[in-house]
Amino acid sequence: MEHFSLTEKQESLDVLNYQIRACKKCSLSVTRKHALTGEGNIDASIMFVALSPGVKEDSQNRMFVGPSGQVFNKLLHAAGIDRELVFMTNLVKCMLPKNRKPKMDEIELCSQFLNDEISIIHPEVIVPLGSYATRAILIKYHADPQSTEMSFANINGKLLSTDNEKIFPLPHPASLLYNPSFEADTIEKYKKLKIYL
Repeated sequence: MEHFSLTEKQESLDVLNYQIRACKKCSLSVTRKHALTGEGNIDASIMFVALSPGVKEDSQNRMFVGPSGQVFNKLLHAAGIDRELVFMTNLVKCMLPKNRKPKMDEIELCSQFLNDEISIIHPEVIVPLGSYATRAILIKYHADPQSTEMSFANINGKLLSTDNEKIFPLPHPASLLYNPSFEADTIEKYKKLKIYL
């Protein structure tokens, strides 16, 4: 994997972000306001990969500004991680109408954008949030998400090393909106990331 200087990273990201914003590969381009590009520290050692933008994110064209964003900020704060030091992006760059699940073709068509973001940012650890992002990252790095030991329930909060990449799946902040009782456990999992800063 090639390493970019900060200037090269920014230039490559600018080109990629232009492609993301202009994308019309699937029908989500009709229902979105914005195709969301990744944001944060381009020299980050930690890269979070969420599922897709929500309604607030779609209208404000920013990552994690809605209800799950407030939970995300709280989790980062509790774990002692500065949001300015990480890079955040989505598996699917456009809002999913009515919060529906993503279709396989939507994930596949968007996956090249995520692959390019990973190779430009070159994080030390990739942190997929939730089962969809985790499944996509595992497939990218040739792990089998169908196997029992690779099920999200078994691997979230654990560091995986595969294809020379470190992957650290974590629960999506939105899950705490439905199950606030998992907050203490989730904070402990997020705290393990601190060593990569």
